[in-house]
Amino acid sequence: MKLSNLRMDFHDFMESLQSSGKTLIVMAVTLIIMMGIICMAVFFLAVKGKEEVMVPNVTGKELASALIDMQVKELYPKIQLRYSNSIDEKGKILEQNPPAGSIVKAGRRINLVVSRGVVIDRVRNYVGQKIDDIKIDLQSLFTGSSRALIVLDENYTYEYNEAEEGTILWQDPSPETDIVDPVVLKVGVSKGPEHDKIKVPVLTGLTLNDMLLQMNRTKVIYEFTFREPAGTEIPGTIVSQTPVENTFVNAYSRVSAVFAFTPDEAEENPTVYGIFTETLPEYPYPIELKLEALTQDGDRFTLVSFNHIGGQLTIPYVVERGTELILSILNKEAGRYMVQ
Repeated sequence: MKLSNLRMDFHDFMESLQSSGKTLIVMAVTLIIMMGIICMAVFFLAVKGKEEVMVPNVTGKELASALIDMQVKELYPKIQLRYSNSIDEKGKILEQNPPAGSIVKAGRRINLVVSRGVVIDRVRNYVGQKIDDIKIDLQSLFTGSSRALIVLDENYTYEYNEAEEGTILWQDPSPETDIVDPVVLKVGVSKGPEHDKIKVPVLTGLTLNDMLLQMNRTKVIYEFTFREPAGTEIPGTIVSQTPVENTFVNAYSRVSAVFAFTPDEAEENPTVYGIFTETLPEYPYPIELKLEALTQDGDRFTLVSFNHIGGQLTIPYVVERGTELILSILNKEAGRYMVQ
């Protein structure tokens, strides 16, 4: 092969290589531009996000209808159940958040409060139950509701009856009455037997602690006083009573009892005798009272628990000086007294 021919072939090869290089450069630039366009498109799509929609008004609608409205807008409900005040609201939307008309992105969760209906839709049977228990039951039943569907008329009709004091004898409306609107519940309450006779127990000679036990056992209202011991009288005991023992009296009649003791005013004496006195409202039937003692060491114990009809209340006690006496009525604290 001639040298001139070799030179021509090399020259052609170099020209071909230069031409291919330009093509590669063009392709590389084109690829870079396309990648840039794709990245910008992805960026703008990410910035734009999901489509914005308007929250529909579903308050007051049935749940099924509300769910369809949510689906059309590509919104997802988060459902919370709650009692309401109207029977007609059962299964309907009570509240929504965000509110109707708000602009949100598709796919957003919308909080919906759905009515479970009313707590109670019929009047229950309260006959035979204690009036104090019913008051507590109705209060707890409608706790958290904006209005109570059953309101107890506290102007009770009291009647003598063989049923225990405080027992409901009749009610109006009658049991199983449908509740359409709030109702006022009227009841008749037993005062106990009209001629319930009690034999007055033997009180003379009882110690103070024995007397506290006696108060819990009999349907008698005791009125206590005290005086200085005389002659052979034993301090800290009952020395007289009126009426005398074995006399028959009506239930919860008042019986007087006199203690012989002297309240010790000396501070060095740690034990104190006394009479706890309080004036209570008059009750239509006997209610439960309790007197407790709270010592300086933090110990709390019951001195006596019994039924009382109100008015003048007297309870004997013997405790350590500095003890706090706590009076409770129907398990609710009504007052405190510090023994000095």
